[in-house]
Amino acid sequence: MGNKAVITTKDKKIGLYLHWNGGRDSVEAFLEYCKIKDYRAPSEDCYGWARLTQVIGNFFGGSASVGIDSYDTLDTDNCDNGVYIIEGWEIVGREFNRRSEQCEFELTDMLIEINERQPETEQIDSRYFISKQKDTKDIVVGDMVFEQDFTGKYELLEIIGLGRNTVLNGHRVKDLPYTSRYSVDNCNAYLLKKNYRVIEQLNPISDLSVLYPF
Repeated sequence: MGNKAVITTKDKKIGLYLHWNGGRDSVEAFLEYCKIKDYRAPSEDCYGWARLTQVIGNFFGGSASVGIDSYDTLDTDNCDNGVYIIEGWEIVGREFNRRSEQCEFELTDMLIEINERQPETEQIDSRYFISKQKDTKDIVVGDMVFEQDFTGKYELLEIIGLGRNTVLNGHRVKDLPYTSRYSVDNCNAYLLKKNYRVIEQLNPISDLSVLYPF
């Protein structure tokens, strides 16, 4: 009795066994949480397997419900959810699944629950999961942006201005939003990725002297 599944990669050398929560909605949430944390994936190296196992083990607690072994020793044709083949943090293939995919849990709710079961020092600010993903070009002064520091931990930072037409450490920062983390002459203050998770401003700022203080 269970809701079993095996997660593996295309080479089928290693597999992670789930006795419970083997439905696609749970598995996708486990993978998405690891992606959000910016962990290296199992398809890259052994650290990926360790992080995935860590997250799922923390979710279940106890000493059962999850295992890891060589793929050919695991219960792959398990009469439940079969096998998920992943690349990066995405499901790219299925085997031994003879029923419709489980779709009972809403992704955001599942991510919040996974997060709450991690050690406190590893948890993400819960507001991250209800924030809006926004293109960098659409982010404005006053928005609060989730950005990772050098340790991978997410910080919620306020956008306090937009860059002038200048180059900092090889990056042209014209119109790029920058945060309060560093000074305006430090390229690490600027949002350099294509999109971010954002809590949008409540009161738009229209004073251009605030947007362009230098």
